[in-house]
Amino acid sequence: MRRTLLMTAAAVLVSLTGLAHAADTPSAAPAKSWQQGLSRTDLVRQDLGAADREVIQARVDFEPGVTSPNHAHPGVEVAYVISGTFEYRLEGQAPVTLKAGDSLFIPAGVAHIAKNVGNEKGSELATYIVKKGEPLLILKQ
Repeated sequence: MRRTLLMTAAAVLVSLTGLAHAADTPSAAPAKSWQQGLSRTDLVRQDLGAADREVIQARVDFEPGVTSPNHAHPGVEVAYVISGTFEYRLEGQAPVTLKAGDSLFIPAGVAHIAKNVGNEKGSELATYIVKKGEPLLILKQ
């Protein structure tokens, strides 16, 4: 009887320890920061023949849950979603959700944020027509 009681007490203690550990462990890993979970691969950079304009095309990959910083560009951007699901927030506009095959026009200088709201890596093809000699990305507050 005493042995059964000790075994039962030990089993309860192990169960409670496991529950306490599970409560301290998040169920899902936190989203990576944009510095770790966002990457850009430049594909094309070409002079447009105008004195001050060029086109840049890049593939931008987002890990799940990653949000870009609030930023703008010195020209227009056309974002085409290759894979995944994104929420875009453009300054002064309601948020819009885009899935693979959808596109979005972002006017020059408009601050915006993109977030991968899906559970898998998402990718977009970003095409910029921008002023030459200026930084492609301008961080906003």
